[in-house]
Amino acid sequence: MADPYQNNMYQQRGNDSYGTYGEGGGDGYGYQGDYPPQEEDAASDVTEGHDEEDQMYEGEYQGIPHPDEVKAAQRAARMCPRAKARAARDTVSELEELSEQYQDIMEDCGHGKFQWMLFMVLGLALMADGVECFVVAFVLPSAEKDLCLSNAEKGMLGLIVFVSMMVGAFLWGGLADKVGRRRCLIVALAINCVFAFLSSFAQGYGFFLFFRLLSGIGIGGSVPIVYSYFSEFLQMDKRGEHLSWLCMFWMIGGIYASFTAWGIIPRYGWGFSMGTEFQFHSWRVFVLVAALPAITSLVGLTFMPESPRFLLENGKHDEAWMILKQVHDTNWRAKGQPEKVFTVTHIKTPKTAEDEFTEIQSATGTALQRWAVRSLTLCKLVLKNVASLLSVELRFATLFMAIIWFCMAFSYYGLSVWFPDMIKHLQYEEYKSKVMVFHRERVKNAHFNFSLTNQIHREGEYIHDTFINIEMKSVKFEDSLFEDCHFEDIRSTDTVFENCTMRSTVFYNTDLWEEKFINCRMENTTFEHNKQGCHLDDAEENDILIYLVSFLGSLAVLPGNIISALFMEKIGRVKIIGGSMLISAGCTFFLFLSFSQSAIIALQCLFCGVSAAAWNGIEVVTVELYPASKRATAFGVLNALCKLAAVLGSTIFASFVGITKAVPILLSFAALVCGGLLALRLPDTREKILQ
Repeated sequence: MADPYQNNMYQQRGNDSYGTYGEGGGDGYGYQGDYPPQEEDAASDVTEGHDEEDQMYEGEYQGIPHPDEVKAAQRAARMCPRAKARAARDTVSELEELSEQYQDIMEDCGHGKFQWMLFMVLGLALMADGVECFVVAFVLPSAEKDLCLSNAEKGMLGLIVFVSMMVGAFLWGGLADKVGRRRCLIVALAINCVFAFLSSFAQGYGFFLFFRLLSGIGIGGSVPIVYSYFSEFLQMDKRGEHLSWLCMFWMIGGIYASFTAWGIIPRYGWGFSMGTEFQFHSWRVFVLVAALPAITSLVGLTFMPESPRFLLENGKHDEAWMILKQVHDTNWRAKGQPEKVFTVTHIKTPKTAEDEFTEIQSATGTALQRWAVRSLTLCKLVLKNVASLLSVELRFATLFMAIIWFCMAFSYYGLSVWFPDMIKHLQYEEYKSKVMVFHRERVKNAHFNFSLTNQIHREGEYIHDTFINIEMKSVKFEDSLFEDCHFEDIRSTDTVFENCTMRSTVFYNTDLWEEKFINCRMENTTFEHNKQGCHLDDAEENDILIYLVSFLGSLAVLPGNIISALFMEKIGRVKIIGGSMLISAGCTFFLFLSFSQSAIIALQCLFCGVSAAAWNGIEVVTVELYPASKRATAFGVLNALCKLAAVLGSTIFASFVGITKAVPILLSFAALVCGGLLALRLPDTREKILQ
């Protein structure tokens, strides 16, 4: 049987500017047989396939084809359309020829053990990104007391998460196309791990904010790099499905964050203190535990190779060949065929600007000057790559994808904040409806040793009363008189005194500070040994519903992930994106009928499940629309735009909580319909070879 690949070799033209890898006669990209080359007097084609004892393949008498023949026929069938397309064109560009030969190599390497190992390592990096989005939201109820945060500071802390991830996505996405996927991902995850660790020990708001900012910049690079990196180890018919399975790790990150937060943060005994200056409460333990996926992924990446496609784009032929051989051998050994030989002998790659970059470094004097010139050159190359996304070939793809990413993120993140805020608002309204009002009560010589909760006292008189070792939660005193009273060891939350008179009253070791007395008159009143700073109470400050809502929202993504992964190749990316966004738009109208907490939770689960399919399709199409030299850059720019939309959506939607539901619902509906209709205009990339 003749070698099936002899007719599919790429012949080098006289003017081709290609480098070659490998030895042997002839130019271009070729295969050698699974066995060593035959001698001149070896068996003819008629006897090829027999061993030295003339034994025949079992099944040949029955007309059953050999597995190698089946594989060769399948490859030939796939190659025919490409060969016809090449014949129809006058010339074939270097990058197109590289893309086709790389696809053939990945088909020979197969899909197996290597891809699954890389899948787990990169999945943990994606999981770390999902965890990062939840960390601050979960720790805020405790951190606001531990760090004495005002409402403005809490808002800034929530905002900095998305802003830092936006910067990180743009920065690391651009660098990954110039420095390398693996290298950039390792550095990004290392930055995230180091500063997440430091943030858990930060005792002041400023340091905590700064460390979370740098941590977010690090993890912001995971999404654009992970998808670009993994896609370059996948053959065409596996790409959509396995990229969709990879998306599931973001959901696992949300579940992991919810479970660990619920299991750790309310356990206030899980901490320690060193005097009054250093406190390490349970929420800080959670911050450390939340960094474990990033740490695990970082360790795993040290055993993974660089993307061979990136190396070929940058003229590193030897390294790329060795990695492709490693992928091939790892997969076939795991399948029980260790004798299968890596058949690639030649790899063509287009020339790059590597020589120019090296000359710039060599022509510079000191190490500092070389570093400065290299950094400046790298910045210029990254910005040039970003600008190329608006070139004639890519401008419409970039514009369409930017609008789709923005619309999806605006609605998804906006409603993700709106759902829990609405639940809290309904809880507050229910709590407020149960408030106890005391009017013109007169209490004399009383000893208060029980907590006061959800009460309003108007025009009361309290004479010779003592308030010792109690908690005041949501208590308000209006136009009241306190005379010869004694307050000691008081812990208060949302408690104020308004238009009250304090006469000959003592406050000892309390957290009733000046700002809690509004328009009050003080007569011979003293404050002694006030509590300094903010302190967590032993009572549980975190409503378990916060964790439950996040857990259910993350878990609801599972059906959407599974369905999109199974049907990504059958239905197509475009129909999945457009259909999912339009169905999500329809789901938003049911929010007009949500008048209870359970209804809102159910609609949140429905919305998240349908949206997951749209996200999977968007990420797969983004990978497939852009060439290898711009793939991570484009993903980084679009992901940065996504984070900007998340900031706008969450801010706008949260401002209407308790005012009206119509504006958030109509805004999300309009954005989803716009993005969904536009997605239907995208090209179908199922059969597209990665450029």
